Amino acid sequence: MNALLTLRVALRALGKNKMRAGLTVLGVVIGVAAVTTLVSLGQSASTLVQREIQGVGPNVIIIHPGSGQQGGVRGGRGSMPTLTSDDAEALALECPSLIAVSPLVGARAQVIYGNTNWSPKDILGVTMDFLVVRNWELRAGGFFTERDVSAAAKVCVIGQTIVEKLFQTTNPLGQQIRIKNIPFRVIGILQAKGANLVGEDQDDLVLVPYTTARSRLRGSMFNKVDVILASAKSATLMEQAGHEIRQLLMERHDIRRGEPPDFEVHTTMEIAKMLSMVMGTMTALLSAIAGISLLVGGVGIMNIMLVSVTERTREIGIRMAVGARQRDIRRQFLVEAVVLSTLGGIVGLALGTGASMGVTAVINTLTTGTKWPMLVSFKAAALAIGFAAVVGVIFGYYPARRASRLDPIDALRYE
Repeated sequence: MNALLTLRVALRALGKNKMRAGLTVLGVVIGVAAVTTLVSLGQSASTLVQREIQGVGPNVIIIHPGSGQQGGVRGGRGSMPTLTSDDAEALALECPSLIAVSPLVGARAQVIYGNTNWSPKDILGVTMDFLVVRNWELRAGGFFTERDVSAAAKVCVIGQTIVEKLFQTTNPLGQQIRIKNIPFRVIGILQAKGANLVGEDQDDLVLVPYTTARSRLRGSMFNKVDVILASAKSATLMEQAGHEIRQLLMERHDIRRGEPPDFEVHTTMEIAKMLSMVMGTMTALLSAIAGISLLVGGVGIMNIMLVSVTERTREIGIRMAVGARQRDIRRQFLVEAVVLSTLGGIVGLALGTGASMGVTAVINTLTTGTKWPMLVSFKAAALAIGFAAVVGVIFGYYPARRASRLDPIDALRYE
């Protein structure tokens, strides 16, 4: 019996009881659909994280102040202001792997224009290199200069949300806004970036020279900064840049070998790897749980095939009587099992693809942050269908072997 004829016989046998065949493969359908959905959503989340990390800026390195201890109580990260603007200047001059460095000084205040006011999410004091580090472009106007930083000039660059909240239809360039009753002249408008991964508005900010933020908005005469942002020249130089930063700051802060540093260095690449690892682990665990239903479906296929062997015992006897060999009988029942599981895999793939599209659409509808991309893992889909076929072979072999070993005379006498 050739392969095509075997397939036709198998399909005809399955078609005699469509309801039972459909219920038999239900476990396989659910398993493949669940695996496809979970893997697709996991890949979508991973892609979204990578895209958000890239949106922060190319090859960004973040230097935080370390933790401090006061009165026997140890604080968390940033509890001791250990970083200075001099550190930022030294990093820019002495770390050859860095392309840009910007200190960051934060402030909280209300912004007023005319009779309209708004409390922006961020008022940040930065340098000219901030746009390079954050990979941010200007929509209009210009950015402040080294002279503005040196003179602590009262100039600012605003995000798109500030434009919408304060100016509406008025052109902001050249206008004056007040921050803590200090007049600032708007010299530039940032290109809109939208919401980030957690839904925070990235355009709701005001940028001023860090010297201005420190002396005028925070009233400090010290050269301490909150954070230092840096950008490596390339992704391959990220590790080297981090090493150079640590070595230089250890020397500048007089920290001896073996002593804990009073700063922390993190890269966006490290953050992306950590998030990807967490998401990958969660996806793998959930997929493994979903894969159990494939095994349950395989057991169901084996049970139904054993019932089918019992019901068709007389048919098997007739086939053997007219010349069918054991391998022909075994192949016929094995093909039936594989066809059942493969059809279940294809239906599960279709359901899984539709489910992942539906879940992605619901997430994008309910959230105001960055939109999730719709990705279907064809590799995972092919693997799931292949695994379903393997399940059919494994759980269909025993019933097929049992059918092929029936005694022809006993099979013909079976009622």
